[in-house]
Amino acid sequence: MTPGVRIYAVGDIHGRLDLLDRILDQIDSDHAGRVPLQRHIVFLGDLIDRGPDSAGVVERISRLAASDRHVHCLMGNHEEILLRAIDGDDKALRLFCRIGGRETMMSYGVTAEQYERLDYAEVHERLNAIVPAAHQHFLSNLKEMLIMGDYAFVHAGVRPGIPFAEQKMAETRWIRDPFLDHRAPMEKMVVHGHTVADTAEILPHRIGIDTGAYQSDRLTALMLEGTEQVIFST
Repeated sequence: MTPGVRIYAVGDIHGRLDLLDRILDQIDSDHAGRVPLQRHIVFLGDLIDRGPDSAGVVERISRLAASDRHVHCLMGNHEEILLRAIDGDDKALRLFCRIGGRETMMSYGVTAEQYERLDYAEVHERLNAIVPAAHQHFLSNLKEMLIMGDYAFVHAGVRPGIPFAEQKMAETRWIRDPFLDHRAPMEKMVVHGHTVADTAEILPHRIGIDTGAYQSDRLTALMLEGTEQVIFST
């Protein structure tokens, strides 16, 4: 890691505000117990869907980022789909409803009974009404990739053989097998979420920290300082 910098990367939260609060407490405690360095927190995307409080997660992280320029948030595929659904993309609306959008809409005040009565056009209409403009603005401006020291932070991964500067968002937000099956070192060590594992995965080319928080109750973070790597979770 860059000298003088300590980074905490946080895996996919998926609407679990309770776990987010707990991992932030752990980060504060861990940071306070170490020598003073510049602290950065990187959220790897997929803040929303599936869990019960996507609205609360977006509010918490957006406020945190507004108050601290060293807080970074990447866009996951779930944020991409929500934004496309808000824009009225029919394919995205259908996918949104299949991958946890129901829970996201309920976190913004739609009841289960109201949701069940909506058709796709009405989902689009309600999303525009219930997701605050400030949340839409925050999500629309999330980063694609962050590179610091010998690490690259992305949501899903990168396409092997393509320079990091030329990676496409369709890859960094969605890629699985070509990246996960790759075994050789890359130009940077890639820290990512997107693909669920029981525990953090540390391989020659990547560190995966999506541990399925929305169903496992295990939200995982990675601390990087100098040559040190520390995994901790809820």
